[in-house]
Amino acid sequence: MTRQSGQWRGAAFIQGGRKFLRDALYMPALVAARHNPDLRQRYHAMIKAGKPAKVALTALMRKLIELANALVQQDRKWTPKPA
Repeated sequence: MTRQSGQWRGAAFIQGGRKFLRDALYMPALVAARHNPDLRQRYHAMIKAGKPAKVALTALMRKLIELANALVQQDRKWTPKPA
């Protein structure tokens, strides 16, 4: 959602979707960006491409949801890769 008034063009912030889900995924996404090799690589690639850190983190939050959905659909447990 953007908060704009007149000529001022400010930065947008994420407000859509379910707040409790965003709140629940924020810290796991930070941890994944630091400790999960695949997600760390994805995060740094987005940063290198010029994305703001919060946008890259939000993309990781979405990726965590996709991974969780895949695990549930395939009825399997998470198996971490060694770093």
